[in-house]
Amino acid sequence: MPSSYPYISSAGPMIKTFERFRKQFPREVTADTLRRLGVAPKNESYVINILRFLGLIDENGNKVEEKAKAFLQHEDEKFSEQIAEVVEAAYKPLFDLYGSDAWETGRDQLVTYFRTTDGSSDVVGKRQAITFSALASLAGHGEVIQPRERAPKPGNGGAVPRKKGNKSNPEKGATVKQDPAVPPAVDPGSSSRVGLTVRIEVNLPANGDQETYDAIFQSIRKNLIDGE
Repeated sequence: MPSSYPYISSAGPMIKTFERFRKQFPREVTADTLRRLGVAPKNESYVINILRFLGLIDENGNKVEEKAKAFLQHEDEKFSEQIAEVVEAAYKPLFDLYGSDAWETGRDQLVTYFRTTDGSSDVVGKRQAITFSALASLAGHGEVIQPRERAPKPGNGGAVPRKKGNKSNPEKGATVKQDPAVPPAVDPGSSSRVGLTVRIEVNLPANGDQETYDAIFQSIRKNLIDGE
């Protein structure tokens, strides 16, 4: 037997839809409308079924002005009062049975009522009870359930990925290019010795004798090598 009472697995998508519609109720509500609003991901058909059951939209998804005027109420109390009228009208058999106590009926009693009325399964009966309880909270009977925010997907945990080739610490594998025209820097505190090579070009006179050559080399040794 098909269920006549609407249901949803959790109240969050429905609560978010109502909150969004209090800001602006679309003239036409379709699954695509809810997807674009991002209020009921993967639950669009369930939310539309609830809106249709309450009479807020017609079979074609068009807004029913008379019922949807409750969403024009800016004050929460007045909004709840008018939503209560909408819910009572839609769940009339339940209120005919329990009267105003239907608002405070326990979860187990609600599940029993929906299962025996609709012949629904245990799972569907529980979801029908969840749906009614959520609507009751919007009508001012009970604390409104706050939708849960989605947790970020596991992965990098939100860390900013490091750019390749942008390592700033040369000790961790960075390659430092050395300009071949510039001699490498020498650490003044290094214990290694630095060699010095001096190339001297001597042009000997072609007409010089042995005495002249000896004098030249003795002078070089004295001034450049011995440093006297």
